[in-house]
Order: sequence, then C-alpha cells, then structure tokens
Amino acid sequence: MYSIENLIKTALNEDIGSGDITTDNLIAPDLAGRGVVVARENIVVAGLDVACRVFECLDPEIIFRPECKDGDTVLNDKVILKVEGKLRNILMGERTALNFLQHLSGIATHVRSYVNILGDRKVRLVDTRKTTPGLRVLEKYAVRIGGAFNHRMGLYDGVLIKDNHIAACGSIKKAVQNIRDNVSHLLKIEVEVSSLTQVRDAIEAGVDVIMLDNMGLDMIKQSIKYIDKRSLVEVSGQITKDTLNQMADSGVDIISVGALTHSAGSVDLSMHIEHV
Repeated sequence: MYSIENLIKTALNEDIGSGDITTDNLIAPDLAGRGVVVARENIVVAGLDVACRVFECLDPEIIFRPECKDGDTVLNDKVILKVEGKLRNILMGERTALNFLQHLSGIATHVRSYVNILGDRKVRLVDTRKTTPGLRVLEKYAVRIGGAFNHRMGLYDGVLIKDNHIAACGSIKKAVQNIRDNVSHLLKIEVEVSSLTQVRDAIEAGVDVIMLDNMGLDMIKQSIKYIDKRSLVEVSGQITKDTLNQMADSGVDIISVGALTHSAGSVDLSMHIEHV
C-alpha cells in the first residue's frame, strides 16, 4: 500500500541517517526558533501538507503556519510558510521539506503554464505514467493543483491497449475481445493507434477511447472526421507548448503530455531562521 508517511520517513532517514553532525554540535537541544520559507521566483504552490508532515515526523510539537494554500500563485520574495519550534528539528527537516515543496511546486507551476495557454478551451489536459518512481501519487497531485487532470494512476485502474499488446495479440479486434472477456463491463477500453487503418479497426471494435499516438496534424484531423464522435479522442506524443493550441483546436477531447511531470524543474525556495 502506498504511504506518503513512509516516503517522508525514508527521505528523512536518507538525509539525517544517524544524526545531523553539524546541528547537534552547534544548536542547544531546547533552543527555539522560527523558519521562514520564501519564494525566489513566481510559482504555483503545491505540497504544503507534505512539508508540514516532514516537520511533524521530527517533532509533533512543531507549529506549522502556511501563508498561502496549494494552488495559489505566489510572487517572488513572498513568504510561503513559517514553522516554529525547537531549532534543531527545524534545521534537520529543512532540506527534506524544501525538496518536496520545490519539486511539487515545480510541477504545478509547469502545468499551469500549459493550462494558461489553453485558456477556456474545453479540451482536457492530462498527465501520463512518466513519473519519478515512488513519487507518482504526489506528482499527479501536483498536476491537479496546476489545473490539469490525471490519466490513469497505474496499470491497475484503467485499460489501455498499446502497440505491444496489439502485436502480442495479433490485432486490435482480438485484443479488445480478450479484454471484454476478462474484465468488468464497467471499465472503459482505450486503444492506442498510429495509423488510419488502426483507427478504423478501433472503431469497428467499439472501443470507448482512441489514442492517436505521434500522428501529424493532418492525420489527426482525418482520424477525428472518421471517428465522428463514436468514441472519445485522445492525442499524445511530441506535444509541446508551441503545438498545444493546434492540437486543442483540431477537435480532440483529451491531450496527454508526459512533459507535465518528466520535464518539470524544481522552483527556487529558501528558508531563513529567526529566533523567537
């Protein structure tokens, strides 16, 4: 079972190990302090609860005071949060808390830039399974905070018949029939296609969603015309900010972009200490 608590504890253990040699030898055990986290660029915040839990794992008596909420746009030099308590524990948790905040806020900020390009278009922007191992739940949460949506969370919660499945089964028709014979009727079936012939095969098989993978714009438009609303249409592969609106205006229902997670950088945050 996935546990954010275990993930946080693993991250803390990775950083602290047998103890913080520097802090333990410089800071008195009962010395109190306040840590103030500041944005060093304009960002969309994500991960405040995770950062809070980092400090709570070290010291349940630490007081966590967010100055904003996840999803807020925070400008350069603005305070994001304050944390008060024993200074040793604040310093030991600083890097782990910031690592989570910087990474998740980086994804949310990156995703928001795509969402802003799409404006009020009705197309749904979704992520993929191209996530950092062990961090999928958190990264997909950050995608939602940024304003986009999640595709399936993993292999367990959605049927997506890809090219290698089709190759192994021999055809789209056989793959779809095998799925229907073995899974609940409540599950929708999506098939990845890369040619007009496969589009026709998917329609004849009666699938719910057709993913147009790595197709050029002309072929996408031909496919949409042929599908004629008989299934939802998703487009994926080599989609950039420069081509995003073209894809959205082509008539597709869903745009999936792996770059929402795998190409997002961390934002710049810093913490300074104040005595209390």
